[in-house]
Amino acid sequence: MGFKALCLGLFCALFASHLYISLPDDIEEYWKVVALATIAKTFTFMGMCIERMGIIKYEELVSMLFRLDETQPVSDENVTVMDTEFSGVPVRVYLPKRKSDAPRRAVIYIHGGAFCFGSFKNAGFDSLNRWTANKLDSVVVGVDYRLAPQHHFPVQFEDCLAAVKFFLQDEILAKYGVDPTRICISGDSSGAGLAAGVTQQVQTDTGFKHKIKIQALLYPSLQIIDSYLPSHQENEHGIILPRDLAIKLASLYLTKDETFVEAMRRNEHMPQESRHLFQFVNWSTLLPEKYRKGYVYTEPILGKHNFSFPGLMDIRISPLLANDSLLQNLPPTYILTCQYDIVRDDGLMYVSRLQNVGVQVTHDHIENGIHAALSFMTPPLYLHVGLRIRDMYISWLDKNL
Repeated sequence: MGFKALCLGLFCALFASHLYISLPDDIEEYWKVVALATIAKTFTFMGMCIERMGIIKYEELVSMLFRLDETQPVSDENVTVMDTEFSGVPVRVYLPKRKSDAPRRAVIYIHGGAFCFGSFKNAGFDSLNRWTANKLDSVVVGVDYRLAPQHHFPVQFEDCLAAVKFFLQDEILAKYGVDPTRICISGDSSGAGLAAGVTQQVQTDTGFKHKIKIQALLYPSLQIIDSYLPSHQENEHGIILPRDLAIKLASLYLTKDETFVEAMRRNEHMPQESRHLFQFVNWSTLLPEKYRKGYVYTEPILGKHNFSFPGLMDIRISPLLANDSLLQNLPPTYILTCQYDIVRDDGLMYVSRLQNVGVQVTHDHIENGIHAALSFMTPPLYLHVGLRIRDMYISWLDKNL
């Protein structure tokens, strides 16, 4: 009996230590965020335990949870909603019901989810895209893509590019009543990284007759070559996306090799021949002073392992690695970053790099913002910061698209 009690006590102590939540004082709706963080940490802790017992992989368990949140393509009094496919890629199209004498502007939205989870069907994304179509009187296309770890890079990028290429055809734009000169590509988190990569491809590929007018990147994930930026260190125990979990999921985009995960945690995953790329993500020169906060830049250890994954040095997975001549071709860009977010510095560095080559950039920084806030816009787990980000995003689109 005493041994069982000891084991139970040790488990409770371990469980409590994993659930300890320490949030910054300026977090809006503090106790609601504490509740969300507790739920997320509890689920992650239990999921990792179940994975170690060999019952089910953590990412499979989370995928099941995401599927429970999926919605049907239900039209309402303002917007007609339909699910279809563009070149075999699932999309959800939102068409305003109001009559229009002129072709409409359009927004292509690529959802986040660490390349492993999510769908345009999830309630938060469906709500955002429906809201966008109604508020802007615009056509909105939500794009799905095949997910990791069942599908590795570059499948996700290729799915998104295929859907965009299909939509940009003259006959398809005419079918949906879209003005080909007023098209935006948007996304959040990993979806913003895909949006940035697709936009780079469209703007520089002569095979695309129609180009993108603007792009909007919401707390974007834009590189995987340096896993120890200041934002990674500050948000090691992030509210929604802690560093260990972010690295585990990012690695699944490339491989199921567990040794790669460990190497990435130690920032030792890049090959020797990648040295020249670090100029593009050197936070000691690209981050504003206030975000460096006394951190000392040290170059990652290169060549310690012999990983040969094609995506490690590819701009389609790390748009921040694009050279200046490519970046100069990009359209006006909106970037939103959040202070308490592990990928904060990706967005901040992209702001600097785009501004340095003359691209028109609008940057909003949410001082008390958290990663994935847009996923919490529907009851019962809605956050005011998510609604504020949504409104800032919509306002910029309305003025610039």
